[in-house]
Amino acid sequence: MSELTLTLIKLGFLALLWMFVLSVLSVIRSDLFGAKVDARAMAPAAPVPSAKPSKALKAAKKKRGAPGKVTIADGPQAGVGATLSAEPVVIGRGSDCQIRLDDDYSSTRHARLFQSEGEWWVEDLGSTNGTYLDGQRVTRPVPAEIGGSIRIGRTTLNITK
Repeated sequence: MSELTLTLIKLGFLALLWMFVLSVLSVIRSDLFGAKVDARAMAPAAPVPSAKPSKALKAAKKKRGAPGKVTIADGPQAGVGATLSAEPVVIGRGSDCQIRLDDDYSSTRHARLFQSEGEWWVEDLGSTNGTYLDGQRVTRPVPAEIGGSIRIGRTTLNITK
């Protein structure tokens, strides 16, 4: 092999090595500090209620009235929660979340509860492992009722009045 070929192979290998190192650093940075979120993504999305409520939603309605609190039901953080006010409640591992989870199966910004048209809604924020409301996976904003349970990873949160 010529010296030029060996030099090109060495430079190519060095470039691949640096791309790997930079991608690892990017993952570590996003895990420590959270991913950058566009301000438009934080605005409550206008949920589109379906014309015919599903059986799961009918079964989920436990009590009448608007939810007032969401609290962690089990695990080492049991009892930790947040009061539902006009501001959205973000749930996840990130430092900017109103409810911080010490759960390896939750994302930095996993889910949020927000108010729209007088109702509280649960929305998955593109998490890896999904958000479940009363056993049903949340794929779009879903109304939250008193007595409902939200499962994020191994953590269960209860919605109370």
